[in-house]
Amino acid sequence: MNNRLREMRARYGWTQADLAHRLAVSRQTVNALETGRYDPSLPLAFRIGRLFGLPIEMIFRDDPAE
Repeated sequence: MNNRLREMRARYGWTQADLAHRLAVSRQTVNALETGRYDPSLPLAFRIGRLFGLPIEMIFRDDPAE
């Protein structure tokens, strides 16, 4: 799954730790999400969408080729 999490975090000027704190997850989780090593649970994806004020499909994109 591809995502724009790093881009969105940078737009807000947040570190991975800042974003992790806002999402109540670990910095390692944010890193794993940004590098595509971890797909978020549906509740976490919705929290991320709410945090950035975007629908989840504007942040996460399924890549059928993967």
